[in-house]
Amino acid sequence: MTTTQPDGQSTGPVGARMRTGPLRAGQRVQLTDRKGKPSTITLQHGGEWHTHQGVLRHDTLIGRSEGIVVANEAGYEYQVLRPLLNDFVLSMPRGATVVYPKDSAQIVQVADVFPGARVVEAGVGSGALSLSLLRAVGDQGVLHSYERRADFAEIARGNVAAFFGEEHPGWAVHVGDMQEKVLEVEEPGSVDRVVLDMLAPWECLDAVKQIMAPGGVWVSYVATVTQLSRLAEAIRESEGFTEPEAHETMVRTWHLDGLAVRPDHRMIAHTGFLLAARRLADEETPLTLKKREKQSEVSAEDLAAWLPDDVQQPWDEQAFKKRPVTGKKARKAAAHAQKLADAARGAVDGELDDPDVGPAGEPGGTGAAVAEGDREEDQ
Repeated sequence: MTTTQPDGQSTGPVGARMRTGPLRAGQRVQLTDRKGKPSTITLQHGGEWHTHQGVLRHDTLIGRSEGIVVANEAGYEYQVLRPLLNDFVLSMPRGATVVYPKDSAQIVQVADVFPGARVVEAGVGSGALSLSLLRAVGDQGVLHSYERRADFAEIARGNVAAFFGEEHPGWAVHVGDMQEKVLEVEEPGSVDRVVLDMLAPWECLDAVKQIMAPGGVWVSYVATVTQLSRLAEAIRESEGFTEPEAHETMVRTWHLDGLAVRPDHRMIAHTGFLLAARRLADEETPLTLKKREKQSEVSAEDLAAWLPDDVQQPWDEQAFKKRPVTGKKARKAAAHAQKLADAARGAVDGELDDPDVGPAGEPGGTGAAVAEGDREEDQ
């Protein structure tokens, strides 16, 4: 499937024009200085990017190829490239904490998300995982995203539109509880893949079991060992899925300088666990895996201590010591994401003429630039 301009000319797959060709107003670019520090800005006609190193005029970049090295008015040089999906995710407006690129990549692989697949996702958060899933399903696929908070849904819509430069034809966001809303939207046995990023995914087990096609893959992203254990036991008890498998991914970069080759002092370690299982056909029960004879059985007392009931252990953000995202912060992020989305749509349509689309650059903007500054990383 290809998108078309108002004049009827084909523009290729969704988002392709934002990734190729000369740099255009409304597109985001990543400027990297000699210290390796990246900063992301959105190009505007007449825009300026102000830092303590000097002023860089956007017009010196618009119309040129990416991969160039440019100097600002003070002679300070920057390497200019379009941000990759990883860079975009780490610098985009956010309400909820984003799913890290290392985990998004694993989710797409473990869930075997293929072009044309019908995928259900919950919760959406800031849309980081949605971007990876939409790329994987392609223009012919469908992604239905479910989110409890309307303000988070708005942030996600803005970020997705800003990345692709247009609306994705197969994406829809539904606001409400997934376990209730999904049964109103999805036909029984019609969903190929389910990806859940929520505090209590076991609450959606019956709904997932109903909407998934036999052989479908269910992947859940959870942060703690207690969540992982409780979900695994719930899946086993349902007898509608294969034996669940779990893992986590850690990424360690390396320092490369001549013969001084060693691991970096910092790394992206634990962010979450992935648990995956496949849907069995109706009326089928999973095989009982043979255990080693010396392996001890789990006692009822152990389960009671490890899996307390909801009265003793509420499954909410407060219980997991997570700071709730305030409505003010979410609204601010949603407004920022929408401005970036409008600028990106203008870049694709070729109609961006207003230099005052967004807030001033950081640090020290003029009002003509839409700049996000340095990318954020959650530790």
